[in-house]
Amino acid sequence: MLALSRSDVQRLVPMPEAIELMKIAFAELSAGRTNSPLRINIPVTGVRGDSLYMPGYVPALGALGLKVVSVFYDNPKLGLPVINAMVTLVDAETGVPMAIMDGTYLTALRTGAISGAATDLLARKDAKTLVAVGAGAQGATQIAAVCAVRPIERIIAVDVFPESLERLKGILARDWPNVVSRMEYSTDANAAVAQADVVCTATTSKTPVFDFAAIRPGTHINAVGSYTPEMQELPSDLVVNATLVVDATEAALHESGDLIIPLNQGLVAREHFTVELGMLVNGDKPGRTSNDEVTLFKTVGNAVQDVVVARRAYDKAIADGSGVSFDLS
Repeated sequence: MLALSRSDVQRLVPMPEAIELMKIAFAELSAGRTNSPLRINIPVTGVRGDSLYMPGYVPALGALGLKVVSVFYDNPKLGLPVINAMVTLVDAETGVPMAIMDGTYLTALRTGAISGAATDLLARKDAKTLVAVGAGAQGATQIAAVCAVRPIERIIAVDVFPESLERLKGILARDWPNVVSRMEYSTDANAAVAQADVVCTATTSKTPVFDFAAIRPGTHINAVGSYTPEMQELPSDLVVNATLVVDATEAALHESGDLIIPLNQGLVAREHFTVELGMLVNGDKPGRTSNDEVTLFKTVGNAVQDVVVARRAYDKAIADGSGVSFDLS
């Protein structure tokens, strides 16, 4: 069995490769050729925490495994990250455990990569200004992914907490130094969004983080927060009026308040949520049809993302001798 660290995963699966893996994984998902049950969310009593269990199988890539990810909101008080995760990989032919690896960076990587894939399929080709709302664990890879697929010249990171913006500066300098010279920082989401060609939201907010009126015609939005029915980082009128694409319809309507709240309020019909990203990859549905169209991609995350990245990291580690081998027996 192989153990891979954060630095191993980061080196073995660069962002452009992860973006292409997301396109394959979601094309397979929308075509019905994967198996990824709805994740199990176990609220942890006594603390503000959730423990999530996400199995997935993508036969086309031989990717079978499980991610365990915990979101504990008070961890910064203990000097610990809010999100911690690990991924286990199982041989799809024998069921033998193959690998265990850091899932914290892998989660940020694959979540950024799916926004990169959606941006590549939905954003205007000439998009030059990116606004990233939420400077937490996901913010840096959202920025890196969009910059990998569009000629971004200006990046505005937004957070209500200045200390989060300072922490993001350090992460970008360490992991994505090529974007540092393009960075600006703000605590005013509406002012920033009003200048954006692409917006990424990665928050756990229970109220919208910007106003629909701030969105310019032709903007593309990636929304990766709001993974419970109570969370709502997007204004409902954006969800109603935008051309909407989701990662997986059943999961999105089961988990995301961004979609559940306007649906329950009768502002939109369920048929509004039927276009999946994989359908765009497969050519079953069109992407953007005009330069003035506002497009929105909403993802709650899916285990197919984790297992395909894990499988690619494992295969490349075996090829170059990375990681630490050990025997469970």
